Amino acid sequence: MPPETLPKHDPAPGARPTGALTEADAARNIQQMFDTIAPTYDRANHLLSFGLDRLWWTRAARTLRPILARPEAVVLDLCCGTGDMTLALHAYRPTASTNDGERRTVNPLLAADFSHNMLALALPKFAGKNILPIEADALHLPLPANSVDLVTTAFGFRNLSNYPAGLAELHRILRPGGQIAILEFNQPTGLIGALYNLYFRHILPRVGGLISHSPREYAYLPGSVARFPSPPRMISLIAAAGFTAPTWIPYTFGVAGLFRATKP
Repeated sequence: MPPETLPKHDPAPGARPTGALTEADAARNIQQMFDTIAPTYDRANHLLSFGLDRLWWTRAARTLRPILARPEAVVLDLCCGTGDMTLALHAYRPTASTNDGERRTVNPLLAADFSHNMLALALPKFAGKNILPIEADALHLPLPANSVDLVTTAFGFRNLSNYPAGLAELHRILRPGGQIAILEFNQPTGLIGALYNLYFRHILPRVGGLISHSPREYAYLPGSVARFPSPPRMISLIAAAGFTAPTWIPYTFGVAGLFRATKP
């Protein structure tokens, strides 16, 4: 399947699976897609990324330790999927007791996804941990304005049907001084880019389709990355949404990277 490209005239860029003409169609198709591949999602991801996904989650979580270490911080892992990024973040959350034995309140880590099947697979991983799962649409979160200190999302933001609307919703729920951290795929350039494109466009969809028995869903993946804004364009969108000091830190030769910004 040829990769999807972002039309220059598209006034509201966002994910568009093949056949989806509207934002509502796109959201519905993507939700069904992730419900379908949920049973094999973890195994396919770890295999197809050669285990780099674990490295990326851990690296991103480590950079967010100053916020995660605050007991009162309200942290939301958006598009949490089966919860692996959530667990990487949870590793840096404090426990409910201090060294002198005093009890203290530690806000639960919020984990949201709109795929019921993906979230169901996350629940056993969350058992016994201070994590609160939420089944919700990223564009319409059931959270009050100015209530969250940090929003993270790992490889899920590009699946939103409207990127500016998604950034606006994150801006709404964040407190002043709150931060976003968006971990996403990127298309590198040069020799690395050529090798990456060969693997990502031709090998990964076939192998992913065999593992999941859902070739259509894995054919969507390269197109979703091709359609996603480049780092400079994404930084512009983040700034236009009202965030300050947006940055992008490349991971593994630019195959992936972490966008960060602050709500003033």
